[in-house]
Amino acid sequence: MRRTADELFHDVFTPDEVQRVRALVRRTAEQQLQPLADRIAQGDEVDDGFPHDAFALMAQAELFRIPFAAPHGAGLDHPATATAVAVEELAYVSNSLAAIFDVHCILAGNALGFGSQELRERWMPPLTAGEIVGAFATTEPDASTDLSPQAVQTVAQEDGDELVLHGRKRFITNAPVADFVVTLCRTGDARLSLVLVPLKDTEGVRVGRADRKMGNRGQLTADIHYEGVRVPRTNVVGEPGKGLQLALRTLTYGRIGIGAAGVGMAQAAFDMMVEHLATRRAFGKRLGEFQHWQFKLADHAADLEAARSLYLKAALRLDGGLPFPEPEAAMAKLRGTALAVDVARDAIQCLGGYGFMRELGADERVFRAEAIYRDAKIGEIYEGTNEIQRWIVARTVLGREIAG
Repeated sequence: MRRTADELFHDVFTPDEVQRVRALVRRTAEQQLQPLADRIAQGDEVDDGFPHDAFALMAQAELFRIPFAAPHGAGLDHPATATAVAVEELAYVSNSLAAIFDVHCILAGNALGFGSQELRERWMPPLTAGEIVGAFATTEPDASTDLSPQAVQTVAQEDGDELVLHGRKRFITNAPVADFVVTLCRTGDARLSLVLVPLKDTEGVRVGRADRKMGNRGQLTADIHYEGVRVPRTNVVGEPGKGLQLALRTLTYGRIGIGAAGVGMAQAAFDMMVEHLATRRAFGKRLGEFQHWQFKLADHAADLEAARSLYLKAALRLDGGLPFPEPEAAMAKLRGTALAVDVARDAIQCLGGYGFMRELGADERVFRAEAIYRDAKIGEIYEGTNEIQRWIVARTVLGREIAG
């Protein structure tokens, strides 16, 4: 399929190393992951489980090293920008795989980076090598957008040199296969802390059955139950009581990735539209000769340019050590994810009956537009709903004294 971004998006401001990462991830995605993408998109979370084969291929290509410093990571000068670009390229092929990468690296791996040298040396080498799977847990049955100490019910009580955890987390990506999870919990001082909890062979940990979802079916989510789970106090990630601040910083970085994933899905749906409009005929014309579709493409092309520039700007700010890019990250997520839904919807309308198909019975052709549409919607919801992103931007414009 023709990659129109190469003709329309002239990347004049991202560093050469980032463009090399884009080329590497694109080759991996097109040559190795694309053959698995349809199976993942149409699979069943409970029956088919985690896409271990795709995860292993990403590890072999050393994609999990991209976000991190040496010696365990790639040691790039612009790791956040390279990571966001990697997410876009993965989402072009499979948003499930982009989400797995995002949580494993941007959330779990980035949070681990706040931990002690002991924690980093124990968990970072196998994480970057893809020998283990990481998870990150903030959401609970009754706490998601609101992560205040009053809302979070998972608690970690001190008992000598240990912490004892009780509680339940929900919608936790990678939970059914994760080796560890960085968990937001309430500590004895009524503040929040991040605690690393090993999941394999840890007494008191129970992971529920995988959820069945509308889309992102390769991104397994499930509840994690903590029933008297004991971990060393040294498993606190960062300073005790500062967990909310660290979690929000991690989620802000994650929003850049989610915005990039939205751009990847939107670009894939856009390229499907271009291909169909250039070849499908109706009333003696190619569909692309009708002005309605010309204007649709023009609007989406302009929006793709803007959304890609937004996430790259946010990531470059993060790499540059400038003030943390909260408004830019919010804008990137807001525009990238909304665009993915819009373009996927229009792609289905453009393809007509073919757009509505999963597989055509006559010749067993698989059509991906409906899978992108299903996958795209969650982008407007997770890691901070788009309503919250609008509030973050408004708070930046008006100030906290007005917007709250």
